[in-house]
Amino acid sequence: MEQFRQIGEAIGSMRAMMVFKDTISINRRQCCLLLDIFTAAYLSISQEMNDNLRFQEKHTPKWKVLEQPLRDLLSVVREADLFIRTCLEPNDWWAKALSLSQNRDCVELHIHNLLSCLPSVIEAIEMAGEISGWSEDEMSKKRLVHSNKYMIQWKDPQMFKWKFGKQYLVSSDFCCRFESAWSEDRWILINKLQEKKKKKNSGSGKNHDTRLADFLLKNLENGHENLNSPRLLPYSLLKTKDYQVKRRLGNGGQGQGQYKEITWLGENFALRQFYGDMEALLPEVSQLLSLSHPHIENSLCGFTDEESKECFLIMELMSRTLCTHVKEVYGLRKKNTVSLPAAVDLMLQIARGMEYLHSKRIYHGELNPSNILVKPKGNNTHPGDAHYLHARISGFGLNSVKGFSHKAAPSGQNESFPFIWYAPEVLEEQEQSGTAGTLKYTDKSDVYSFGMICFELLTGKVPFEDSHLQGEKMSRNIRAGERPLFPFHSPKYVTNLTKRCWHTDPNQRPSFSSICRILRYIKRFLALNPEGHSSQQDTPFAPGVDYHEIETKLSQKLSWESTDIPAVSQIPFQMFAYRVVEREKTSSTSDPRDNSESGSDRTSLSGDENGAAPDDQVPSIIERRLSSSNEVGISKKRPSPLLKRTGLKPIQELGKIIKNNKMKPKSCLCYLSLSQHFLLVLHFWQ
Repeated sequence: MEQFRQIGEAIGSMRAMMVFKDTISINRRQCCLLLDIFTAAYLSISQEMNDNLRFQEKHTPKWKVLEQPLRDLLSVVREADLFIRTCLEPNDWWAKALSLSQNRDCVELHIHNLLSCLPSVIEAIEMAGEISGWSEDEMSKKRLVHSNKYMIQWKDPQMFKWKFGKQYLVSSDFCCRFESAWSEDRWILINKLQEKKKKKNSGSGKNHDTRLADFLLKNLENGHENLNSPRLLPYSLLKTKDYQVKRRLGNGGQGQGQYKEITWLGENFALRQFYGDMEALLPEVSQLLSLSHPHIENSLCGFTDEESKECFLIMELMSRTLCTHVKEVYGLRKKNTVSLPAAVDLMLQIARGMEYLHSKRIYHGELNPSNILVKPKGNNTHPGDAHYLHARISGFGLNSVKGFSHKAAPSGQNESFPFIWYAPEVLEEQEQSGTAGTLKYTDKSDVYSFGMICFELLTGKVPFEDSHLQGEKMSRNIRAGERPLFPFHSPKYVTNLTKRCWHTDPNQRPSFSSICRILRYIKRFLALNPEGHSSQQDTPFAPGVDYHEIETKLSQKLSWESTDIPAVSQIPFQMFAYRVVEREKTSSTSDPRDNSESGSDRTSLSGDENGAAPDDQVPSIIERRLSSSNEVGISKKRPSPLLKRTGLKPIQELGKIIKNNKMKPKSCLCYLSLSQHFLLVLHFWQ
């Protein structure tokens, strides 16, 4: 309950700040959308708690399952609150215009995190509700109602949106606003820039602000997908104002010598510098400047010095590399560990960034912990968030720069054996061609590298660091199928995904879209079972199904695999569909006689998740009767045409059960929807 109260306070803080929403000139519509959707989330959760829980039980173990999901939601709300504060702050307007004008940060980060977290909160409330009540009869009714929610008929995007769109914040209104908020913000910013430009032009000549306004206006009006528009400004424009080099970023920082930390426009940025023919590099630089995602290294703007043939890219400043962070957390003796939820959270962020790059037909080729930049999240005020980081992928693009390696030089074991991150087919091609410069990386080779990063995150060990083989022998063994070994206590539902990522056959490796869906569902499992990963032993709460099998089944049926990134509005349905299939598999495993297509989980119908049977006989009688029509004693009378058209045979059988067992109809009506009530009355009337 304490976490829920803090969530209310954070949303109240957002509402208080948004009193001055008209003064926001950057991302105003997205800030309004954030406030509305988080307010709707709070109301939706409040309604669920009011319908399922009892306030008198708030200090009992019955509510314990709510703690971690609500803690995760609180972290997401605080991040959104900080985003709105940043947009409201009037200082350093030009720096914010550069860093925020091209980012759909609200939709791609904060709303994504909310929609990923909300299903876990709702399911936790349902789980607590199944054991919250004064009588077994009341709790058994809740179990049946909740199990009927996860029926096969709702495993359709349109049906799900119609039935649960408001509950999961994917109503038609919100979905339209997801798509339009960025366009409206761009229009507002264009008007603001034109106003600033007119004021400066009325003064003395063309100055720094006017030229920056021209640059931003050109990018905003042309759109970021137009790679032919010029995007590089003269270097003299960068040297004006308060430009100052603070330090070089190397030795595990944001690069190895070619990066600098600078102060410009009142903010700290990272400056990336390289040499080359600007005419030849313009398409590649323009492509970098067109990319924008919360989990990749975004180039905010670019400058060129024609005389020295230098190019400068301004980027967001990050703290360190993932390689450095893992070393600091685990230490030399590997006694400390990155918590499993924090590791899975980082894995999901990296997978989302790679999913975006692959949707743009950009393949990394050098994906390793030294090319993952991290910094603490802005809301690390809760003790449970101490290890949570924001990750961005770097080191991609600019493949044609001659005499310049844009890849961050790995450190430690990586420096001696950089090929440990390469897929076997890349090593094979490298051996045949004799050089790594002409290699053609693919999406599947990046997935292999991602699997190796996951291994280091989960274990704290560099892949193969315990191996006695070195040099060519290690490379040959990797191509032959040798892989790192996980500790015995490692959770199988995470290690199985990692092993599929580094499969020898590239066609057997999942796509990053599939990896994202699986990791979101793993995060949901960890939130609902926080005690299952608290020790170094095998978790007693391991899932009873393989999430990769669920992903394969749903991808084939729902055609999820495509080159485009799915909209964030699809996330609740994807997690819901996972749950439906999981309950199907659990039901068929626990009761082979069950041929029903309801998709309900047998363990939930018969009791709690551990299979404890309730004392109340009403749901058990209904369950048994519906699973075997021979025991129901169905009348030979032909069913009514209305029931036959709807195909709701269980309604007819339920009526017979009530009659034959002399049960009170009122005790069963709570299991039915309004339309089913109507059909049941018609059945008795006929």
